[in-house]
Amino acid sequence: MPGTNLTREEAQQRAKLLTVDSYAIDLDLSGAQEGGTYRSVTTVRFDVAESGAESFIDLVAPAVHEVVLNGDALTPAEVFDDSRITLPGLLEGRNVLRVVAECAYTNTGEGLHRFVDPVDQQAYLYTQFEVPDARRVFASFEQPDLKATFRFTVKAPSGWTVISNSPSPEPKDDIWAFEPTPRISTYITALIVGPYHSVHSVYEKDGQSVPLGIYCRPSLAEFLDSDAIFEVTRQGFEWFQEKFDYAYPFKKYDQLFVPEFNAGAMENAGAVTIRDQYVFRSKVTDAAYEVRAETILHELAHMWFGDLVTMEWWNDLWLNESFATYTSIACQAYAEGSRWPHSWTTFANSMKTWAYRQDQLPSTHPIMAEIRDLDDVLVNFDGITYAKGASVLKQLVAYVGMDEFFRGVQAYFKRHAYGNTRLSDLLGALEETSGRDLKNWSEKWLRTAGINVLRPEVETDANGVITSFAIRQEAPALPAGAKGEPTLRPHRIAIGLYDLDDASGKLVRDERIELDVDGELTAVPELTGRRRPAVFLLNDDDLSYAKVRLDEDSLAFVTEHLGDFESSLPRALCWASAWDMTRDGELATRDYLSLVLSGIGKESDIGVVQSLQRQLKLAIEMYAAPATRESLLTRWTEATLAHLRAADAGGDHQLAWARAFAATARTPEQLDLLEGLLEDRETIEGLAVDTELRWAFVQRLAAVGRYDEAEIAAEYERDRTAAGERHAATARAGRPTVEAKEEAWVSVIESDKLPNAVQEAVIGGFVQTDQRELLAPYADRFFAVVKDIWDSRSHEIAQQIAIGLFPSIQVSEETLAKTDAWLASAESNAALRRLISESRAGIERALKAQAADAAAS
Repeated sequence: MPGTNLTREEAQQRAKLLTVDSYAIDLDLSGAQEGGTYRSVTTVRFDVAESGAESFIDLVAPAVHEVVLNGDALTPAEVFDDSRITLPGLLEGRNVLRVVAECAYTNTGEGLHRFVDPVDQQAYLYTQFEVPDARRVFASFEQPDLKATFRFTVKAPSGWTVISNSPSPEPKDDIWAFEPTPRISTYITALIVGPYHSVHSVYEKDGQSVPLGIYCRPSLAEFLDSDAIFEVTRQGFEWFQEKFDYAYPFKKYDQLFVPEFNAGAMENAGAVTIRDQYVFRSKVTDAAYEVRAETILHELAHMWFGDLVTMEWWNDLWLNESFATYTSIACQAYAEGSRWPHSWTTFANSMKTWAYRQDQLPSTHPIMAEIRDLDDVLVNFDGITYAKGASVLKQLVAYVGMDEFFRGVQAYFKRHAYGNTRLSDLLGALEETSGRDLKNWSEKWLRTAGINVLRPEVETDANGVITSFAIRQEAPALPAGAKGEPTLRPHRIAIGLYDLDDASGKLVRDERIELDVDGELTAVPELTGRRRPAVFLLNDDDLSYAKVRLDEDSLAFVTEHLGDFESSLPRALCWASAWDMTRDGELATRDYLSLVLSGIGKESDIGVVQSLQRQLKLAIEMYAAPATRESLLTRWTEATLAHLRAADAGGDHQLAWARAFAATARTPEQLDLLEGLLEDRETIEGLAVDTELRWAFVQRLAAVGRYDEAEIAAEYERDRTAAGERHAATARAGRPTVEAKEEAWVSVIESDKLPNAVQEAVIGGFVQTDQRELLAPYADRFFAVVKDIWDSRSHEIAQQIAIGLFPSIQVSEETLAKTDAWLASAESNAALRRLISESRAGIERALKAQAADAAAS
């Protein structure tokens, strides 16, 4: 039986047979405040190519009451099984199907999610359909290439608002009858229902007028900075419409901040849903605003790439996500008036490190992945699909030229509007506008897995004059278990030549050389005869996707002067290289700590500072030799406190250092300071200990045993909100007692009642790196239950558990052996095996890094 899966072959067969015209979906959500189930009536009109053929439509529902095909009533018990309704005896030409079902609200963030706000006790609904969850709300042909128009009619409680892809109509007798959508895929349809607060505006230019809306729960309305959100949105409209030369393709653009959202956001056509943590309740650094802006722009870019033109099948998912990622960062970098012109620094320091990590796992795959079925795609929203793909697109832009790239994109949109495409359609358009043959490029970059390493090879004479310079490209072996062969690729890169400016004390770029690197060794004759600079930086401006190493002299200089680069991007590239060397066991954790401490105080980019703080904490906790871990943590925590006290009062750096200090505070004096700040007995000038920072302090004090249930409950009384409930759950699960751990484990494993967001919070508190001994017994328990969890829970819930409760902090050969035994014996599906294999690789990497750190002593 298929369960809830769908293979590519099945989708292809269905697409050959069917052409879908329209859906009319009637939902009775009048009982949403109470929950339970709701009535769903779907009428779908579709054409069939072959008389007498049989097919199926997808539906996940507790009950099906009626199935009427071309006027004939079918017996639901005979045709509805697993997630499919069999459609026998189809007519050639037009067919009409009516399905009446009882569908269920969810608390997992899939299908129609229902949430009750503890502040006003009102229910709030929203849909999340990517990848295959429209079928949880209405009967649908659930694959991206069977596009259709959608007309929603919704009965909702009085006083509620209903938002969908089409503009919201005036309700009559609490019934909202929407106009049909343009032809779109099932997964980008949407409904958001509830007593939401809203703010409205309009984007207007040259006669174009697009209504704009922003929505959130009333309990968050006081924090909703709608002006800033509208500003970024308008910036995106301006830049994208110019670059794409195609007007925004839908009738309005709403952005809805919704609770308990599993992802960052979702590109529903004209009705984008965004996690409501982006409505900031407390002070955050500018890096958080930058990330939110990138998310807003990413989803707006999808209105063209993904919604207007959609992939035929999920193997081209990367096209959607990589394009949206690249263009959102480019918009921030190049749009007039952008607050974040250094967005490529953030990209290099965060998105690309994610890609590098993913590309070195046994699950690494080509950017254009082989997606056999829905199980494959559900675990493929990863660093390769998003970040590596965007990195490769950035290189493609450098390779063909930005103007030529966007001219190709413009032709692509005009040619395929409201249709479905394959990779070849985009590459063909780009070949036409650029004159480049992209077949070899696409073969090596999009259809092979793995990462290259670029190293400079420099020779100088006694006077420091360069006698030869070449770039060596390496193709390391793929991780054990990965498919494919190591591949040398063509790279478009720049080489930056940097020297220390005596007047400013800054490392400045004296010269930049851009070139193509191909094969094992590429000579750079332009550098011969020049005086050697202090630093050679390969892949300057971050044009290509590769791990970059410094030559010996450059590395020595950067180690002393990393914080002195005048520009943020070369600093970020060097920081990223150092982090990668640490993960690879080429740089001892103690040396990485020394490097960070020597330069982080000079780092002005707050996003880079916060990345370094997270990376260094991870390095010490996972990659340091166990014998020296505590001393390194002590050294780091003392440094965080010193930076906290020295930071500018009220600034972003002060807040970042406060959070970093709270994350590892350990001595009685340090913990006393946290308590004192919470109780107003201690102050640090300019530091506002607001709601979110209070919770960071409370969670640390709970994790070290200073705070127990009474203190956590008291803090929750101060913040009786959905966010407060999650923070309290994290604090309770973090307590260092056998009872607290058992309570957390039981709530996640032995019950399926926790909403997705609360479960995530409990798991986050349960796993504490300084509680390894206390958590050790749960390794065996994890392997005993994870397959049953995967088989019995929804994908999002099961994935949280499979990743979050894997014994990642038990870095030992014993954990590897237990994992290998499970992999050898468990008859699990490929998606779960992939997640477990990825976690195993993390243990293996940590053991290697710990050995390198121990050897360095």
